[in-house]
Amino acid sequence: MVGIGLGLLAFWLALPPLAARTVLWPILVGILAAAAGIWTVSRGERRIGWGALAAAALGIGGGILATRSSLGNLDTVVVWSTLLGATLRFATPLTFAAIGGMFSERSGVVNIGLEGMMLMGAFFALWGAERSGSWAIGLLVAMAAGGGLALVHAFFAIHLRADQIVGGTAINFLALGITGYLFIDIYGTERGTPQGIPAIPDVRLSFLDDVYFLGPVFGQLNLMIWLSFVVLVVSYVVMFRTPIGLRIRSVGEHPRAADTVGISVYRIRYASVVLSGVLAALGGAYISIGFVGSFAENMTAGRGFIALAALIFGGWRPFGAFAAALLFGFSSALAQRLPVYSESGALLFQSLPYVLTLIAVAGVIGRSIPPAAIGRPYRKQ
Repeated sequence: MVGIGLGLLAFWLALPPLAARTVLWPILVGILAAAAGIWTVSRGERRIGWGALAAAALGIGGGILATRSSLGNLDTVVVWSTLLGATLRFATPLTFAAIGGMFSERSGVVNIGLEGMMLMGAFFALWGAERSGSWAIGLLVAMAAGGGLALVHAFFAIHLRADQIVGGTAINFLALGITGYLFIDIYGTERGTPQGIPAIPDVRLSFLDDVYFLGPVFGQLNLMIWLSFVVLVVSYVVMFRTPIGLRIRSVGEHPRAADTVGISVYRIRYASVVLSGVLAALGGAYISIGFVGSFAENMTAGRGFIALAALIFGGWRPFGAFAAALLFGFSSALAQRLPVYSESGALLFQSLPYVLTLIAVAGVIGRSIPPAAIGRPYRKQ
């Protein structure tokens, strides 16, 4: 852990506000990080040891690149308060979807359909807000749409015992077709969504206006960002501190034993999958009427899959998934500011969340321990 911290420090030394202009400091601190990694690997802790070595390499490489950049460009790109605020905005839809996926997968049902449920939430939130004139009604309509699509997935996965990966993929294509058709039928390809659709408001904390660093970050955030914090805490309490959470986890670990003591496996799984659709739809609703203010076909652009990767990174726990969502959000926030250096470089950096998704599926999923009964249909006897 010290090695990982030193690797990050090696890069941070070359960034504002310190902005060291010599490569000596990043290299020296990076060598210390590498030494800590080698020492850890030699003691048998290979996973975290190699993590420290990777952090050392990235710290040295990033530090060298930063020292070669002009101070003007660095000051334009690396504004920590702005980056953190943008990170929270990009991480919020991932947080909702990842926590929704946690409920579904903790109960034993794989939910690849998070992407489609987010897309349904994005469209129906905008449609509901535009027709009713209220963003709150839009959120309710989005939750109903996401829950309805999740109910379809639950029926095929639980009662018909269909392959959950294939079923989730079909759900994604179904949502893509439904929202694409309705978007063209209602709004048309040329006119698009109308202007002035009620948007989810920001929450302004005026007492933070003059507070250094905290004011620019937390002084004016969208209501959905604050709601994601509430959902994060509540989901942890429900899952790990209440009898309901114990039942969800027991159904995902050993459904036969849960059924033996009187827990309805079908009921718990249905409720968990529908709840995952409702939460994923809230993430999609934030994108359309909280962040962008309009709708476009396939506007979620793979965020449901990134949320699933965040869930795997986080070990199927809410705070771990939130930390992974912040990592993905930071890469998107940084990519927004990189055109100062290179337009093509910024586009390349935007692919980092998808690369991390592949890493999660290829490397982390084999080491993280998922619920024992995940993906296995249950037949009541």
